[in-house]
Amino acid sequence: MSLDPPTYLASLQSNIRQRPIPWDGAVRAGTLTEEQLAKIRAVDKVKRDVRRQVIEANLDGYKTLFAGNNGQRSVLELASKRPDVCQYLLVLLSDLLDDVPALSKAFFQSEDSNPYKNILPLLAHSTNTEDPIPLLTSIVLVRLMAGSRDESTATAEKALPMLFSYLGSLTKNSDAGLQDIGVQEYSQLLYSRVCRQQFWKQRSETVGPLIDILRAAAGISGGDASANLWSGTTAPPRSGFEASVGGGVGLQLLYHVLLVLWQLSFEAADIGDDLNNEYDIVLLYTHLLRLSPKEKTTRLVIATLYNLLSNNQNSLLPTAVLARLPQLLQNLSSRQFTDPDLVEDRDKLRELVEEYTKTKTTFDEYVAEVNSGHLRWSPPHRSSVFWAENARKILDYENGEIVRKLAEIMQKPWENDKAVLAIACNDVGCLVREVPEKRSQLERYGLKRRIMELMGEADENVRWESLRALGGWLQYSFDTK
Repeated sequence: MSLDPPTYLASLQSNIRQRPIPWDGAVRAGTLTEEQLAKIRAVDKVKRDVRRQVIEANLDGYKTLFAGNNGQRSVLELASKRPDVCQYLLVLLSDLLDDVPALSKAFFQSEDSNPYKNILPLLAHSTNTEDPIPLLTSIVLVRLMAGSRDESTATAEKALPMLFSYLGSLTKNSDAGLQDIGVQEYSQLLYSRVCRQQFWKQRSETVGPLIDILRAAAGISGGDASANLWSGTTAPPRSGFEASVGGGVGLQLLYHVLLVLWQLSFEAADIGDDLNNEYDIVLLYTHLLRLSPKEKTTRLVIATLYNLLSNNQNSLLPTAVLARLPQLLQNLSSRQFTDPDLVEDRDKLRELVEEYTKTKTTFDEYVAEVNSGHLRWSPPHRSSVFWAENARKILDYENGEIVRKLAEIMQKPWENDKAVLAIACNDVGCLVREVPEKRSQLERYGLKRRIMELMGEADENVRWESLRALGGWLQYSFDTK
C-alpha cells in the first residue's frame, strides 16, 4: 500500500540529495573505499532505469555495500562518524530500495547474514529529535522489511520491536509532521500476521498513542476518556470536520491512523475483546462515525467496526447497541455514498447489528450495559414495569453476576461522570423495593455500605438517589419488625 510521503520527510530527503559530498576526500579519510565509491557513483544521480539495471546485475555486491559481508565492512559502518555522508547514504539506500524491489529481497537471501547489523545501530544514533539519522534509518528499515515481506527471526524478534518503539516515539511527538511519518511507516509494516501481532504486543507504544490521536479528533481528551465517550453517546452530534478535526488533528493524519487500525483489525478474532476492554474501541469508533468528515474516513471506520463485530459478536455487539450504533447505521442508510465498498460494508454491518437486535430483550440490553462497566440513563432504569418483571431475574442471573458487577461499578469514584453512581443507586433501590427479602444478598456485596457512603457525595443527584435507595432498606426493615 503506497502513501504519499509526508511533506517534512520529502523535503528533508530532497535537501540531502542536493548536498555536495566530497567523495574523494572521504575516500582519503577512510570514510569509504574506492570500490565502494565506484558502486555509489554507478547508481547515484542516474535515471531510474539505469539504476535498476546496474543493481540487478550485481545484487550481491550492492547488498554487501550496505550490509557488509564476510568481514567486509559496510559503507554505513565506515561512514557512521561522518553525519553528512551517513545521511546521504541513508537517503540513497531508501531510494534504491524503492526503485529496485529485488534489492530488498537480496538482503535476506543468505541465511548466515545479518542485514540489520550495520543499519539498526543507527536507529539509536542520538536522542536529539533534530538529528535526522535515526529518522532516515527508520525509513530504510521500513523499506527493507516491507519490500522483502520478511518474517525471519532477525526481523520479527529484534529489528521490528526496535523499529516499532522508535516509530511509537514519533507518534507521541507534538509535531504533527513527525506523527504522520510514524503512522504512515506503521502502515507499511503491517503486511503480515507476524508483524500485526508484534504491533499489538507493543500496544502501549504503538496502539495507545494512535487511540489518543483519535480521541483528540473526536473531542475526547483529558480525565476519564471512557466516561467522556459514554457521555458523548447522548450529546447531539457536532457538524462535520473540514481540513482539521477536533484537537487540531489534521484530516490526513486522521485518515492514516484509521488506516493503521483497520489493518490491525484483521486480527480481531484474537485481539478484539482486549482492544475494546482497554481502549473502548467500539464506542470510540461509533462516536467517530457520527463525526466522520469524508467518505474515505467513513469507509475505514465502518470496515474496522465490521471486522471487530463480526469476529466478536457475543462480546462486542452488546456494546455496539449501547453505543447506539443501530440508530446511527439506520441514519446512514439514507446517505448517498459514491464508494461501492463503503456501501457494501455499511449494509453488511447494518444487517449484522439488526440480526442481533431482533433476538434481544430489554433484559439482555440491561445485562449488556452493566457488563460494559458504564451506566447511562437508558430506558430500563426508570421503568417500573422493567423492574417489576426483571428484578428477581437480575438478582438470580448467573449466581448474582449482575449484582457483583454493580458493586464493582459503584466502588469507582467516577470523578468525570457522577451520573453513573446516581444510576447505580437507583438500580439498587429498585432491587430492594421489588425483592426486599433479598436485601442480605445485596449487603454481602457491600452495596448498603456504599449507598450510605454516597449520601455524603458533593453531587446532588448522587445524594438524592442514594437517599432513595437507603429509604427502601429502612422501610422494609421497619415493615419486618
